[in-house]
Amino acid sequence: MPLNRRELLKASLLTAAAGRVGLAASPSPQGVRGGRFVTLCIMIRTTPWEVSRDVKLHPRDESTWHTLAGVRALREAFATGNPHGRLTWGFTLNALEDKRKNYEEIRAYAVECHQRYGDEISYFPGYFPAMYLPRERINREMTEAIQIITSFAGNGYRPECIMGGFLSANNLQYLAEHEHIHAAHAVIWSQHAIDGGGADGSPSYPFFPSTEHFCKPAQDTRDFIDCTNLDGWTMDFICTRRSGQTDHAITGYNSRRGVGPIETYLGWGLDLGQREVLHTESIHFDEGFRRNGFGWVTNIWEAQLTHEFGQDLICSAMRLWVTGTLERWPDVHFITFGEYGTRWRNEHRTNSTMAVSFLERGSGLGDSYNNIELEWFMNQHFRLALQRDWHFETPWQVIDLTRYDLPAQEPADPSPAHPAKNWSLMNRINQKGLRPQDKPRRLRDLNADDLQFVLNTLPQLQSRV
Repeated sequence: MPLNRRELLKASLLTAAAGRVGLAASPSPQGVRGGRFVTLCIMIRTTPWEVSRDVKLHPRDESTWHTLAGVRALREAFATGNPHGRLTWGFTLNALEDKRKNYEEIRAYAVECHQRYGDEISYFPGYFPAMYLPRERINREMTEAIQIITSFAGNGYRPECIMGGFLSANNLQYLAEHEHIHAAHAVIWSQHAIDGGGADGSPSYPFFPSTEHFCKPAQDTRDFIDCTNLDGWTMDFICTRRSGQTDHAITGYNSRRGVGPIETYLGWGLDLGQREVLHTESIHFDEGFRRNGFGWVTNIWEAQLTHEFGQDLICSAMRLWVTGTLERWPDVHFITFGEYGTRWRNEHRTNSTMAVSFLERGSGLGDSYNNIELEWFMNQHFRLALQRDWHFETPWQVIDLTRYDLPAQEPADPSPAHPAKNWSLMNRINQKGLRPQDKPRRLRDLNADDLQFVLNTLPQLQSRV
């Protein structure tokens, strides 16, 4: 049965209080159960959307925008009140190979942070390599990048996670079987009609992907890839119902609203931005923690922001985010993408135990409408989203049902001249509402097979039929 407003508030307050006084369960040293976690990557590049040495999808030259002073200031802002926090450094191939002094200094600083704090140094082949490059080339360049990282980090160092944005199932299988790397940021949850493409349809929490499609959880040993698939940005679920964005930051909508700095602090300013960031985190660290027994928030910041928007502003935003998060949830662990992926994999050897659920009421800021209540269920078999207007107590309606038992297929190999921009996994009903079959409907109005398929896994939803 759904929680009523009083029960939801009570659960949220009890969970937050437990965190403040240290009563929340501590996670096991190797796992995620009982813990609240944040993963952060700082991305180093030479141009936006560079997916290879010679494939740069945006003409802007940002090479001089990356300085040791700017990168150091951002890392020190992250450490404010967070001395044991660890993060992941994500370098594009150009940033790994650039011989100019600023890039040599930044790489050396990343090694210093690895040795001093335990930071991860990883490869970040742009956000969308799978949209523009053939699979074999991505695999080959991942190997090259890992070798470069090992050469300058020393002591045989290898990252635990590759920061890929979109990586195909073939790429993930290559990482697991040839590079023995078992975690990758390979999906951008709910991304659709943003930055020239998209791939909606996956769970938002970690899963082992299928050989059929990187957004699909493996169904059994026949299609199983032993590489934890990680999201890169935690989103406000109510905002992600939309496709794309409008230009006006305040009155428009943005399907990428959540914890990302561009859509929050830079779009709305530090005050409103912080309110939206903490609201989004609370979905996972309060009610989500109560439901799932752990919580995870993930984020990526581009180092060039310190130049484009000013070092003082960006570092202030970083300090505000980190200190505000720890003030509200003192037991949060800031760890690397690789460590989180490894911890999750230690507890989940298949997708049979990956089930999570979330409940959100909008923040009231922008397109996070405060009358909307949204409940997500994500598991090996499907993802399901139910929505209602809780002000008027309207019936729950299905706005997304993506079945993972159905066959799926990725696009053929792309090229820069012929990109594969649509990697979405959409079948029964999709939250973006772009197709005639995506019209919201009551659970009882699903076809009989879909309804029974849902109830076999979530029998508690029988009361909403």
